[in-house]
Amino acid sequence: MPAVLHATAGQVLSITLNRPETLNSLTPDQRDEVVQLLSKASETADVRAVVITGTGRGFCAGADLRGAATTDERDVGDVARTLRTGAQRLIAAVLDCEKPVIAAVNGTAAGLGAQLALACDLVLAAESARFIEVFVRRGLVPDGGGAYLLPRLIGPQRAKELMFFGDALTATDAERLGLVNRVVPDGELEKTARAWAERLAAGPTRALALTKQLVNASLDTDRATAFAAEAAAQEINMTTADAQEGVRSFVERRKATYKGH
Repeated sequence: MPAVLHATAGQVLSITLNRPETLNSLTPDQRDEVVQLLSKASETADVRAVVITGTGRGFCAGADLRGAATTDERDVGDVARTLRTGAQRLIAAVLDCEKPVIAAVNGTAAGLGAQLALACDLVLAAESARFIEVFVRRGLVPDGGGAYLLPRLIGPQRAKELMFFGDALTATDAERLGLVNRVVPDGELEKTARAWAERLAAGPTRALALTKQLVNASLDTDRATAFAAEAAAQEINMTTADAQEGVRSFVERRKATYKGH
């Protein structure tokens, strides 16, 4: 079986990590394939939403470190280069994808797997899911953008608590902290993720992409820059057929039908 399953139905791209025997720990080849799928989703008109999930008991247990070079074998700069072209590239692919991305967290999301989930635009979690910033347990610094993502989601003190102790966070606690949009029974995760993705796929795709860009950039910019970006995004969006349909449907008092362009 392929290590990454993917299929498009109803304009929703489903990406499923498929190494359940390792809790879906990511090999470099898997990681690169997910990056390519997300990049292609941005440019494919028939894809208007993305769902990322895993098979078995794990969503993703992080990077597969088996076969990685030891400290003694590495040259200076190797670690930083590996992160830039590997884990950070994966997280950037999620953040930069021009289609809304939903994480359907079916089990353990640890290390890079936790960052992969938290980088998604919306996070659904099964009741059995757990989130673990596992790096400190291995004497490591968080990577995969963790120190960037977590403070923006829950504030610096909560982020430090999770990263300093490396304790497992239940799905319910993750929802309470604001890391998860909704917790659902294990048996309802796939159905709920599909329903959310189909709603997004039926929406104004370019408006959603521009909204995603504005929100993702909002905490890194001052008010004047954010307001200017908002005005520019609205100017661009008003040229789309979906925006014109949205205004027309309001005037005509009917439900809008969006085509994604």
